[in-house]
Amino acid sequence: MLSDFLKYIAEKNLIKQNQRVLLAVSGGVDSMVMASLFIKSGIKVGIAHCNFTLRGKESDGDEEMVKRFAARHKIPFYPVRFSTTSYAREKGISIQMAARELRYRWFEEIRKKNGFDHIAVAHNLNDNIETLLINLTRGTGVAGLTGIRPSGNHIIRPLLFASRYSIETYRRKNRIKFREDISNTESKYTRNKIRHLVIPVLKEINPSVEATLNETAGRMSEVNDIMTVYMSELYHKLIIRENNLLRISIKALKPFADNNTVLYELFKRFGITGNNLNDLKNIIKGKTGIQLFTGSHRIIKNREEILITEPVENNTRYTIAGNLEELKMTGAFKSVELTSIAPGFIIPADPSVACLNYEKLKFPVTLRTWKPGDFFYPLGMKKKKKLSNYLIDRKFSRFEKEKLLILESDRNIVWLIGERIDNRFRITKNTRKALIIKA
Repeated sequence: MLSDFLKYIAEKNLIKQNQRVLLAVSGGVDSMVMASLFIKSGIKVGIAHCNFTLRGKESDGDEEMVKRFAARHKIPFYPVRFSTTSYAREKGISIQMAARELRYRWFEEIRKKNGFDHIAVAHNLNDNIETLLINLTRGTGVAGLTGIRPSGNHIIRPLLFASRYSIETYRRKNRIKFREDISNTESKYTRNKIRHLVIPVLKEINPSVEATLNETAGRMSEVNDIMTVYMSELYHKLIIRENNLLRISIKALKPFADNNTVLYELFKRFGITGNNLNDLKNIIKGKTGIQLFTGSHRIIKNREEILITEPVENNTRYTIAGNLEELKMTGAFKSVELTSIAPGFIIPADPSVACLNYEKLKFPVTLRTWKPGDFFYPLGMKKKKKLSNYLIDRKFSRFEKEKLLILESDRNIVWLIGERIDNRFRITKNTRKALIIKA
């Protein structure tokens, strides 16, 4: 077992020479065997133990046994107690999820504070195939069929090569003490149902099902590596980023419009799941304006593009009484400058710069989002135009419309910020002072 343990660590490049490892030891058989193997290997270790206070004296007994083990082997010991039930209630999550969040966050704190290179957890081969079956039952992409990774984010799993049977055999042979968590035998938890009810049935069909599923997970991991490279290349080929807005050409996406796997892998980072994948496909094939909120992002069809952004509610409204310094302090503009018109004065052609007739402005002025019913006189035009029609003519997407701010004076639009000023506030030959604002 020890030689297999060291071989697996070397094959997976889990630990380099002279690195220190923080062992997550619960007191159960897997973690106690892992701790014993590390001690025999001569790798420098510390032991971290979480008391989740879920089983009263039983939990305290686990902590005391691990503490004595660490002391006997002269290993640094880092215990912690959590009010797991209170945390779960506060966060609105399950006890199992609460315990996971609490322990991994604390392990990382201890690792950093005490200079450990890795955190070792005692997941084994059976845990790996149970995870695969759980993911398969719930529905998953290719990544969910790869099982548990040997390493990642400073977490290493050096027992993934070992079956639960081989671990138990090693424990008996070496007379390693451990504590049994009675909850591991209860079938009310999903993992335990898989462990105690499903796998025994599968073993009747295939006595080597554990090894078979583990090999399958390994092959799927290799497939996932290939797919990850392909999807990364496809993502960068299809998606154009403009600040916080992402654009995807419908024409470029069309070859994959009916490929659920590609669409899922491409859009899962934007909150797409198996449940809303059909909604995404309807958007791709649908009319301009239809949209989908995923919880993390907003996806919308805009003519021949798919637009993606984080959902933002823009209800900006500032009223500026009359002090130009106050106008600067809104944070909406790069600069605000009042200047006298002198011979040779040149009006900037940049739409992000407004050159306004200061005498025409009436304070207070307002900075706000546009609303239906707004109209203005576009620069160079003597007829008013509905702002909604102007934005359609200019082919503004819905996202761009929602982000648009206007500057208003005495209920008249002065400037579509970054786009166009109102003709009534233009500089004329009689203008003496100009207000120059850079967006």
